[in-house]
Amino acid sequence: MSSPSLQSRAIALISHNLFSTAVLSVVLFNAALLGAETSQSVMARAGGVIVLLDRLCLSFFVAELLVKVFALRWGYLRDGWNLFDFSIVAISLMPGAGGLTVLRAMRVLRLLRVISVAPTLRRVVEGLLNALPGMGSVFLLMGVIFYIGAVMTTKLFGAAFPEWFGGLGRSAYSLFQIMTLESWSMGIVRPVMEVFPYAWLFFVPFILVTTFAVVNLVVGLMVNSMQDAHQAEARQQTDSYRDDVLSRLTEIEAAMKRLAPPPPR
Repeated sequence: MSSPSLQSRAIALISHNLFSTAVLSVVLFNAALLGAETSQSVMARAGGVIVLLDRLCLSFFVAELLVKVFALRWGYLRDGWNLFDFSIVAISLMPGAGGLTVLRAMRVLRLLRVISVAPTLRRVVEGLLNALPGMGSVFLLMGVIFYIGAVMTTKLFGAAFPEWFGGLGRSAYSLFQIMTLESWSMGIVRPVMEVFPYAWLFFVPFILVTTFAVVNLVVGLMVNSMQDAHQAEARQQTDSYRDDVLSRLTEIEAAMKRLAPPPPR
């Protein structure tokens, strides 16, 4: 008979704001510890204390996991954030994990929970997720353009400039650098034009198509998706407010009917 009572108390505990605040505080503190572990001077002075505090943080994460599993039961597995936390704690508990211990640093990614309580961040993430299908098409188009450009530059400039265009991979990387406009003129294009004066006939259209056209398509898709997410949230708030007003009006109407005198016979 005590199990449902304990489960309800556990649900109330994990639903309380103080519990979320405590978890976030430990995550921030553990993130600071992970940063301190990268400093050799700090570890030389207080390495034992930092390791002990890190283990205490890990114990807190294990306790949090157990409380959530007990409270939510199978519902725990339906939340992606819970599965993420479980995987991080499981990796941290692996004995003799060797190189895998570096994955303990992924606990700092739990800071992404602030997205759920910040409407502006939530709209950004929703806009990004909604834009992924359209962005996939744009990235496919970009991949086709890069493949064509890599083949062309390898055949045209590969023999004279093997460090930049000596193969398909090198050509693609050099074209990516050119697309980002990082040292593209003095670093790559002008030296190439000293040997191939008409090379600008390829590089200038490539920059116009990729940097100023295709990349801006990605930005436009994200902006439109964020606007749609904002409008959907605004409509949801309006519908919720309307339903609340109608519910209150219904309650007022029912109360007035109860208080109204009976009609004369």
